[in-house]
Amino acid sequence: MRKLIAIIFVILTCVTIKAGEKGWTNLFNGKNLDGWKVLNGTAEFKVENGCIVGLGRQNSPNTFLATTNNYENFSLEFEVKMDTGFNSGVQIRSSSDPGYKDGVVHGCQVEVDGSPRAWSGGIYDEQGRGWLYNLECNPMAKAAYKNGGWNKYHVEAIGNNIRVWINGTQTADLVDETVTTGFIALQVHAIDSDSKTGKSVWFKDIRIKTSNLEKEKHLELNKIPQISFLKNTLTEREKKEGWKLLWDGKTTDGWRGAKIDRFPEKGWHIEDGILTVEKSGGYESRNGGDIVTVKKYKDFELEADFQYTNGANSGIKYFVD
Repeated sequence: MRKLIAIIFVILTCVTIKAGEKGWTNLFNGKNLDGWKVLNGTAEFKVENGCIVGLGRQNSPNTFLATTNNYENFSLEFEVKMDTGFNSGVQIRSSSDPGYKDGVVHGCQVEVDGSPRAWSGGIYDEQGRGWLYNLECNPMAKAAYKNGGWNKYHVEAIGNNIRVWINGTQTADLVDETVTTGFIALQVHAIDSDSKTGKSVWFKDIRIKTSNLEKEKHLELNKIPQISFLKNTLTEREKKEGWKLLWDGKTTDGWRGAKIDRFPEKGWHIEDGILTVEKSGGYESRNGGDIVTVKKYKDFELEADFQYTNGANSGIKYFVD
């Protein structure tokens, strides 16, 4: 009997040491909603069989169950399953400030999407910029989420990089210059028909790690497209892949007028990392005219972000003589 007790004691001690070494902290105790609070809507959250259950309610806006603590850099894991035809998500680095849209929850959301669109694991900026990473740029990952069953999510938010995995398949790789500290929140999406009232989403095994993150980052076995919202800055991956900036975001270095050996003295201006051509009353190449790179290029891939006012017309020329 003494030997049996000793063996049991050793096993329990080893489990405790292993958990401590990993540094994971449970966000949900499996019994009640201590450490969480409901924000924005009137949908119901309850604890049932060791799970957090969110139930849809008609005429309610998006409802969120948010942690009372805030987090910045972390690895987050949770399991989720959802009724068919429902929609949910998990907010990360999110906020609810009275000064922003009367306190509406806003920030990045890791999508849980049971529709045929199949964008689960994408990243959406709730009440902000909209979709930052949808799965049309990573269609192979659409099959990662299993409708009607439990799905394990792994989310890494480290510095300006957010990466997501579902059931071992990487679904998103986002680089965003907006790094914030905020709560984590479970969403029950607003519904527009009585037929969806009572549809549910279940969450369990919600845990977070906030230390030794770089050491234990998930490896990318198959690189997926990376989307960057950095302004005039290359990501480390882009540098390794050979990308170069054609414009530094601050000066006119590397550019000249199309028909002169210097940058135009008027017609263009630089402000807040944006190069803008000024209005010309509808005339082509008036004011500063076209600008071209000083260097010449043969075989290349080119990317640029742009926007224009109503009625404007512009373009990017290549292989220009």
